Amino acid sequence: MPARQTLGLLTALIVIAGIIVYLERQNPERPGASSSKKVALETNTEKRLRFPEAVELAGISGYLNTAGKEIKIADLIGKKVILVDFWTYSCINCQRTLPYLTAWHTKYRTQGLEIVGVHTPEFDFEKDPENVQAALEKWDISYPVVQDNDYATWRAYGNRYWPRKYLIDIDGYIVYDHIGEGGYRETERKIQELLSERMERRKEVADVKTDVVYPRVDLDSGGDVGSPEIYFGAWRNEYLANGERGAVGVQTFDAPETIQPNALYLVGDWDIEQQYAESASHGARIIFKYSAQDVFAVASASEDVVVDVTRDGRDIGREGGGDFGVGGLHLKTDERLYRIIEDTEPGEHVLEITLPPGVRFYAFTFG
Repeated sequence: MPARQTLGLLTALIVIAGIIVYLERQNPERPGASSSKKVALETNTEKRLRFPEAVELAGISGYLNTAGKEIKIADLIGKKVILVDFWTYSCINCQRTLPYLTAWHTKYRTQGLEIVGVHTPEFDFEKDPENVQAALEKWDISYPVVQDNDYATWRAYGNRYWPRKYLIDIDGYIVYDHIGEGGYRETERKIQELLSERMERRKEVADVKTDVVYPRVDLDSGGDVGSPEIYFGAWRNEYLANGERGAVGVQTFDAPETIQPNALYLVGDWDIEQQYAESASHGARIIFKYSAQDVFAVASASEDVVVDVTRDGRDIGREGGGDFGVGGLHLKTDERLYRIIEDTEPGEHVLEITLPPGVRFYAFTFG
């Protein structure tokens, strides 16, 4: 190559290098800027591999505690840590969790926690917005609650349980899932962790409270429950021991000769519907041998009535639950959870309830 051409090439390379240096000085890249962006991307990639993305509310028929406004999970992602709670107001297991939820709402709502209650009804009467509103007032619930009357959100989440809690982080991933009661300390610690992540992500300066709440819960879940939840309606009356299971219509039941544990016995005439059994004769009875400390029932009556309840053949004494009064168990026209037995210790006992016509029983639950 001629010397003149070589010199020209070197000169061109020097000029190009000078231009590059000049441009870099005019727009310097901060050390670690590109690697920082890459780390954030890897974090989201990790989450995508480990956690499912948040699921949107679907088929909502009503909004409570929202000032009439529709709410969406998508509108909260990037702003809030979201706790989605599936519940239904007649469920005793759900009722035991509510004091924790309301305490968390009070404690963390100003720090970025948004609780969304998804009320998916177990029974038809729980679809009534007035009944749900009454439950919100009774339990002092002020966070948003949506009515999932057609189970659309329930199915979207693949849920099968009451209660169930999902925690959605600031990036919109379901990072925590708890089925049933309990796990309150673990859940609250996870809330605190996610709120700290949220504040760091949003560059907010605040201290997340690190203590845990211990609200008073009147409906003790107990630890020695040997009886399952018992349903009276044809839809799920697999524990019915002296009649045709799964059959809708009036049946006449004879008193059993022997009483087996956890077997539901009806006596007299009963109108069996899909979700409940309604007494259809005077002196109709329910007999059930349970193993638990406390007994609750979802029930209602065509008119306010006082019914006779015995345990092991004796009148109910101080072990009578909160719905006992003068003369026996006081049943009202509204469908709700009634406290029948609230004892000091668990045991095995035979419960017998004698009814007039027009009393509906949906379920027994135990604690």
